[in-house]
Formats: sequence, structure tokens, C-alpha cells
Amino acid sequence: MKYYLSSYRLGNEIEKLKSLLKQTSGKFGYIPNALDSAKSDTDRLKNHIEKDMNSLKELGVEIELLDLKDYFGKESELKDKLAKLGGVYVSGGNTFILRQAMQISGFDKALVEMSDREDFVYCAYSAGVCVLGPTLRAYAIVDDSTEMPYSEIKETIWEGLGILDFIFEPHYRSDHPESETVEKEVQFCIDNKLLFKTYKDGEVLIIE
Repeated sequence: MKYYLSSYRLGNEIEKLKSLLKQTSGKFGYIPNALDSAKSDTDRLKNHIEKDMNSLKELGVEIELLDLKDYFGKESELKDKLAKLGGVYVSGGNTFILRQAMQISGFDKALVEMSDREDFVYCAYSAGVCVLGPTLRAYAIVDDSTEMPYSEIKETIWEGLGILDFIFEPHYRSDHPESETVEKEVQFCIDNKLLFKTYKDGEVLIIE
């Protein structure tokens, strides 16, 4: 599996992304579940999703909405769906909510099982990258770890997927409303001796 992991939106490595996209087969699924907050403004949410999906369409990618809520309790169906896709694009938002949706749907297990696929790209930004680390503890400073929009989850999930061996800190010293608070997350990592890397908006981590 290939990973295109950005601090914000698609970042500044578009030509490299285009190269990765050529190695995929099938359309992409856009996963918006980090935005499943009761606090979300409906119109703003719709615009956010359209902007994200259009950004890949402009690169010639066929993309469809892949709402993990449609697969809650349907792990085998989600695996079948992912097998037909060439990749996913995962939105930013609340890291804890996204992690919940990934667990209930079985996306977390499916992603690990697909790690040997050479024709699949996991493209994500912000929360969509944060869930890949070993722990979500630091993110409770920026995101509300107590928000649980799904009835299937009663307790905060603190474990990340463990695909990355470090904590990905996005929006670092950037023109982003969360940048100031991210500084506190970085200090939390330092105080607790947690391995982390900071990424400014525009910066991208690419793993092939």
C-alpha cells in the first residue's frame, strides 16, 4: 500500500500524488467520518465534502462517497467494497470520531490486512493521518475525546492503528486555527517522551 499523508488537504506534492494515482486500479472512496460531529454545520459540512472530492476529481480521479456508517456491523461488505477500489481519501476533523467509525465498521482491520496491496493508495490529511499512529492521547488537547456520536461506542478509543510508529502532528506553526493548540500537543509529547514529528500545512509524508 502507498500512503500520501498531508497536514492539510492535498498539500504541496501534487505531482508525486499524480504518480501514485497512476499505480492504482479503480475509483477512490472518500471517507468523511471525522466530520461526524453533532456540532457540524450542515451547509459547511456539505461544502467541505464537495471541496475535498472535487480536489481529486480535478486530478482525473473517479471518486465516490464512502461513509463508514453504512458499513457498521458489515465488515465483510466493507472488505469487498475496498477490494474494488484503488484507494481512499480520508478527511480531517475529529481524530477520535474517525477512530470510532473505523472500529465499528472494521475499516481498521481491513486496512492492515490490505497492507501488501501495491495498487492501493491511502490518501489522507490531519485526522485521517493522526489515526495511523500508535496512540491518540496527545490529540485530546485539540480534539474532543469525549464526543461519541455513535451508539456502539461508550468509551474513548485511545489506541491508534499503529501503521506509523510516531505521532503525526499536523498544522504545526501554520496559518491554521488549531496551530496554537498544536504547540501544546507537541509539548505533551515531549513531556511524556512520545515519539512525534511535526508537519506544517503544505507538507506531506509519502510512504511507498
